[in-house]
This record gives sequence, C-alpha cells and structure tokens, in this order.
Amino acid sequence: MPAYNSMFNNDPNIPRLVGNFPLLPLRTKTRGPAYVLPQPSPPVPAGESPDPDAESYDILDEVLSLFRANTFFRNFEIQGPADRLLIYGILFVSECLGKIRPHHSLRDATKDVLNTALDLNFAIPGDPAFPLNQIYEPPRDRQDAEQLRQYLSQVRQELASRLLARVYEEDGDGKPSKWWLSFTKRKFMGKAL
Repeated sequence: MPAYNSMFNNDPNIPRLVGNFPLLPLRTKTRGPAYVLPQPSPPVPAGESPDPDAESYDILDEVLSLFRANTFFRNFEIQGPADRLLIYGILFVSECLGKIRPHHSLRDATKDVLNTALDLNFAIPGDPAFPLNQIYEPPRDRQDAEQLRQYLSQVRQELASRLLARVYEEDGDGKPSKWWLSFTKRKFMGKAL
C-alpha cells in the first residue's frame, strides 16, 4: 500500500517554486511571503480543519491530517511539488512532537514547540545539514534562498500553533493527547530535520 500523497498536486494553479519547493497559499495570521487564504466561515475550532473542499483548506491542514497515516511509511513516491512540502511538514511535526513530554502542561509545551518554530537557524534545501537534499533542488540564488527561509519559517510557526491546538484539546485535562504522543518515536522515511 503506498503512502498518501497531497491533493494539492492536482491544483490547476501552479504555485511559485523555489528550486522544486512550492510556495503554496496558507491560512495564517503569521507574517511572511505566503499568499493568505481567507478564514473559514463559519469559523472552525482551533483543533479542527475546514472541509477539504473548502477554499480555506490548506497544505498545513493536510499535513496534520495525513501525519499519523504517513508516519508508518519508510518510502514515499513524490507525485508533484506539493508532496515536497507535505514531507517537510511531516518531518517538522515529528520534531515538534519530540519536544512535548507526557507531563508537560500546555504552557511548557507551547514554550518548547514555539522556540523550535521560531528558531531561524534551520537548514533549507541546498544546505549541507539538510537531511533530504537528494529530493530537493537548492534555490537558484541568495534572494530565492532568503524567500524560501521566510516561507519555511512561516510554515513552521503556523504548523506549531495548529499542532498544539490538536495535541492539547480545549476541554481536556491539560495533558497532551496520548494518541498524538504515541508517534514521537516514529520517523517518517527514517529521517529527522
């Protein structure tokens, strides 16, 4: 059985590519170079995603919905540029879940996860420290590299806040969800960021 690929590969609007990494639109309030999608109406709770057919459904909703299923796969066939962002998102979610401990309160987890998301010293495609350089092309020039770094920073911050909303449910007991934390030891494709 193959891994689940992104539905944004079939999008007729071809996104801007830096190397072969897509800069897809996001539903976010975080500043950055991504085109901002409208907020869903009626509003959805923080721990949920809009319907996949809705205009405000974005790649980060898809990353969170496919994370648990795709984590079990060691191989992943890339069928389009959106799959590269899906891979990066899944690896970042794995990194964030590794920062959350079962005894952490929401405040402690928020501090650790957002520090990881806000850290600007992360590797981008083309850097020697980037773990998946074999499937990502490096940016053409310094300007593209800076735009990719800003976009990935925006993706990381938004993904971290959405992940925290799912791991710590609003009406929960203040403890992280054991169903999410059970995936902390799993490595998608045997890699980590």
